[in-house]
Amino acid sequence: MAHAYTPGLRVTKQAVIRKRRILPLKGEVMVKVGDLVYAETVVAKTQLPGAVSIVSIMGPLGCEANEVPSLMLKKPGDRVEQNEVIAEARPLFAFLKFLTGQVHSPITGYLEKVSDVTGQVILREPPQPVIMKAYIEGNVIEVHPEEGVTVETTATFIQGIFGVGGETIGEIAVAVDGPSVELKPEHIKPEHKGKVVVGGSYVGIEAIKRGIEVGVAGIISGGMSDHDLKSLLGKDLGVAITGHEDIGLTLLITEGFGHIEMAGRTFSLLKEREGLRASISGATQIRAGVIRPEIIVSLTKELLAGTNEVVTKTEDGVKGGDPVRIIREPNFGKLGRVKRLIPELMVMESEIKVRVMEVTLADGTDFIVPRANVEIIED
Repeated sequence: MAHAYTPGLRVTKQAVIRKRRILPLKGEVMVKVGDLVYAETVVAKTQLPGAVSIVSIMGPLGCEANEVPSLMLKKPGDRVEQNEVIAEARPLFAFLKFLTGQVHSPITGYLEKVSDVTGQVILREPPQPVIMKAYIEGNVIEVHPEEGVTVETTATFIQGIFGVGGETIGEIAVAVDGPSVELKPEHIKPEHKGKVVVGGSYVGIEAIKRGIEVGVAGIISGGMSDHDLKSLLGKDLGVAITGHEDIGLTLLITEGFGHIEMAGRTFSLLKEREGLRASISGATQIRAGVIRPEIIVSLTKELLAGTNEVVTKTEDGVKGGDPVRIIREPNFGKLGRVKRLIPELMVMESEIKVRVMEVTLADGTDFIVPRANVEIIED
């Protein structure tokens, strides 16, 4: 049977998820193998060195570099406050005190070094604490010394097509009646504060602003407008990795840009998990090293059933009958099933020869599409 290899978008009711939670630089691991951790549990911590300020002493005080140490009022290791005098040159005679020269600290922090070669001092702001939380509820299955841990959980796992905003946690609240319903401002109520609000086919900028005003943790929707995205971010997104935007919530789009009905399976799973806590991330990268926005709902023992599977990509390929999503125009975001894989190369409008497949869309129409323009929706 013919196969093709293509990226997968996973929507699964139950799977084993493993997350590596690693610090940006070496620090201290706070848990051990076998520990049960919750999404908010701090599993590792470290400190980022503060920003450095280099201040000239020789120029302002009119001295030689080798004289600088003797003119310092602070020594290495001393704390300094912003605008505090750190160096001073007094005239030889008291009646000339108006000629006194002073150098003030531009920051609050510490004096790190005094140089009698350059005539400069190095000041450093206080270190910034960095904590790494577990992000998901589960068990620590591996400790990476001085770096972090790997956490494992059994969960409902849903990947979206695009997102903005970082990792957050909140109880799932489905705010619309079905996957074709637009999420409007009036759907978002004060009781949704701190929750992950689920819409249907579309979310506009006014509903997003309403979510920020209420204080929701996140919004999940089938589609949105690229114009609204630009308005939300205040700029064109470009091709950067998302996930670091400070917009007041995390926004996750499951289908694509425009009014696109949320896939029935996705909406049903979210509805089934309503009231449970979800860990979501808007981080997205659609080029090399694909990163997908995600929804992870760790399951309680009461909800666990059937055989677990580990979320590990296997190269079984896409074949006839597999569910797929179109990820390029035309028909961007539409769902369908592979009807057949066409072995011959086909010349596209760009005059490039590519491998293609025939896809039957949800409305029953057949569509020829380059294999690179689809992604598998993995069950």
